[in-house]
Amino acid sequence: MAMENIEGGSPCTGTVSQSGQCRHFYLAVDRLQFKMQTVVDLLGLVGRRPSLPMVVCCSSRDDLDCLCSAVSGLPFISSSPLYSDLSEHQRASTLDKFRHLNHPTDHDDDDKERTSHMIIVTDACLPLLSSGECPLNAHLLINYDLPPKKETYGRRLATCLSPDGVVINMVVGGEVVTLKAIEESSNIVMQEMPMQVTLFPLFKFFVLYEFVFSVVKLNTLFVFIYKHLLQILDIL
Repeated sequence: MAMENIEGGSPCTGTVSQSGQCRHFYLAVDRLQFKMQTVVDLLGLVGRRPSLPMVVCCSSRDDLDCLCSAVSGLPFISSSPLYSDLSEHQRASTLDKFRHLNHPTDHDDDDKERTSHMIIVTDACLPLLSSGECPLNAHLLINYDLPPKKETYGRRLATCLSPDGVVINMVVGGEVVTLKAIEESSNIVMQEMPMQVTLFPLFKFFVLYEFVFSVVKLNTLFVFIYKHLLQILDIL
């Protein structure tokens, strides 16, 4: 499965993601006013996956601000905006923090390791690969606003997504025509996601993972106690 590896992408290697290696989906909503809540519900579900690197791309600063406000209360997710008003130092700090948090060390706190990290970015502020900035290598890319051109779509993939990542495109009404145009001109296949994302196997996996993770932790504790009990018996 494309998102089974919960660790962040590799450090900057100078390569870009190829659209044929990742999986593309679109999530259609009937009306524009439903899009924000649908994305928030989606993030609330996938954010339960520990240490899942995510990027949400917006076309405008207004959408970015609204989305940042809407997701601020979600548990298990820490989000950082990336927009043109940031200074070079703030921009570099935001990018470095995202990469560091998605490469946890043995000394990192357990609570931090269980948090999924997300950057919300406009097209104008995507990483500049030509200037030496590293791609974000997120495992999930959500196109909150569908780009009108395949070049913009491709740039989002190259700068934000890991080669084995998943793309979810939010589509409203007549944007299906634009989506199909990008699909055909880019030679990729986009599958439709059901409105009830909990029925989608990829996201059912997240819920199952939480249960299995808890069981494994209990089993690990049991094995630890059992081994130490054997050592005590050997001493006696």
